[in-house]
Amino acid sequence: MEISQQCVVALTWTLKDTLGEELDVLDDPVEFLIGGHDLFKPIEEALQGHGKGARLELHLEPEQAFGDFNDQLLFLEPRALFPKDIEAGMTFEGASLPAGCNPDAPKDTLYTVSEIYPDHIVLDGNHPLAGIALRLSLKVQDVREATVEEIGAGSAGTGFFRIQPVQSDPLGGSTLH
Repeated sequence: MEISQQCVVALTWTLKDTLGEELDVLDDPVEFLIGGHDLFKPIEEALQGHGKGARLELHLEPEQAFGDFNDQLLFLEPRALFPKDIEAGMTFEGASLPAGCNPDAPKDTLYTVSEIYPDHIVLDGNHPLAGIALRLSLKVQDVREATVEEIGAGSAGTGFFRIQPVQSDPLGGSTLH
């Protein structure tokens, strides 16, 4: 079966930055719905017409993947508002940020604690791969027809590469998470 709209592909991959540093390796196949919101459009387009066993090498610029880095999504917040055991790398949903945080911080964004200072912490609403050009080596492990449920949901149920535009981006564009 060839890959086309409304089918499910099982992929494995190696994801690297442009310097060749490995960012992610997926050895066990994961299923994605083509024509849904599981994969970035350039990946879907490149997969079209291929079948089981195909190997593809893709280069994605930031705007084709997780977006450009947006410094408007960095927030310096009082350390005292957060738990004492806070660590870099912890995440907070914008809607559940403690009272007293910057009211301009979009509520529908996931924030990562990027730095901790004695009196402040830095919250970063950018995707960890924002601003990074990516090299993706894909292998198609399987292709099958999508179920009615998958088509209705727009997803094969995976969270990898899921695109969630932030509606309240201060610069008016979409940020990907």
